[in-house]
Amino acid sequence: MKIQKSAHLQEKDLADDLQKQVVESVKLGADLLLGGNQNGSYHEPTVLGNVTPGMPAFDEETFGPLAAMIKAKEEEHAFELSNLSSYGLGVTVCTTNIEKAVSMADRVSDGAYFINELVKSDPRLPFGGTKLSGYGRELSKDGMMEFVNRKTVYVK
Repeated sequence: MKIQKSAHLQEKDLADDLQKQVVESVKLGADLLLGGNQNGSYHEPTVLGNVTPGMPAFDEETFGPLAAMIKAKEEEHAFELSNLSSYGLGVTVCTTNIEKAVSMADRVSDGAYFINELVKSDPRLPFGGTKLSGYGRELSKDGMMEFVNRKTVYVK
């Protein structure tokens, strides 16, 4: 795993919110595997293990350098857990069976479905979430069209 060296958030309150999510998740049973420290607007890259529904690291959007590892019993359970979220920016699936992962993309309602890659934006592709993670798309032609009010002119 590549760890980002600089984790300064734009506002101290964002770092404070992330720290609260980390601390509360650990209190509820998550394992702090890496990081977890904050200094002003800097929040150390953090990895939590054994994250479960009911913990802020599962139930809330986290904005900052936090990876929440969630155990699934099997493949079906993994998709159920993914769809439990009220947020829907993106899902990463790590697998050696690419063909199967591609065939299962429609099982996730999120705005992005990445296979063997972290969810990230690319200006060539439309990007945006579903549910409480946003409405519409940004970037690419699709994103530009979000800012256009197309008009129909009909003449008989």
